Amino acid sequence: MNILITNDDGIYAHGIYAIAKEALEYGNVFVVAPDSEKSAIGHAITMHTPLKAREMNFHGLDSVKAYAVNGTPADCVKLGIEAILKDVNIDIVISGINNGSNLGTDVVYSGTVSAAMEGFILNKPSIAISYDGRDISPDEYKRVAEKAMDFIQNNIESDSMFKDTVTNINFPNMNGKDIKGYKLTRLGIRKYENAFEERRDPRGNIYYWMGGSIRSVIQDPNSDISAVEQGYVSVTPLKSDLTNYEKMEKIADLFKE
Repeated sequence: MNILITNDDGIYAHGIYAIAKEALEYGNVFVVAPDSEKSAIGHAITMHTPLKAREMNFHGLDSVKAYAVNGTPADCVKLGIEAILKDVNIDIVISGINNGSNLGTDVVYSGTVSAAMEGFILNKPSIAISYDGRDISPDEYKRVAEKAMDFIQNNIESDSMFKDTVTNINFPNMNGKDIKGYKLTRLGIRKYENAFEERRDPRGNIYYWMGGSIRSVIQDPNSDISAVEQGYVSVTPLKSDLTNYEKMEKIADLFKE
């Protein structure tokens, strides 16, 4: 199995190292990832500046072919599959392990999920993996990587699990404890109390720095947010079709004339 791994935290992040090292137990590993952090960049792609891919030694893992790219996570997957690794039949795309969760409506902003979505657009089974915590220890990343790759391996042959979808997986903050299990979920709702702090630079020009905190929202018990809060790993199938079919049905009569 040929595995392409990327992320949005950058190629030097602990999460991508953990999942790449664990993935070596299951196949050939190729890493194409941003040369610096590109969190919350969404599905942006680079069109007006050249992309550069630098082959590098990936944390001493000689069997991993790795490239650092001066682009976005979506760039990395597109460039990796269509150019850098064009002679390699990539079997699966894995994006992560992300430092922090990608739950609910946050997936719209997520570079991690967008990288997996690009793999889906290119007809590859694609999985985004995130951890609901920050400043994660190497040992915790290792545990998550082991569980994630075990889940992928156990389901990779199933036509119903990873085919024709992006699988968004979020691990709860385990703090060294065992997870309660896996739950099939839908996207929950994330809302923020965004606050823009107005500042002035040394020349007196005004600029703004965005902060914010998560707003409390009642969640569907079947949502990814609820599952992770209860200590379960959420598994949410996603698609790129943004059509609002329910709305189409409601307004269809207006177009009959």
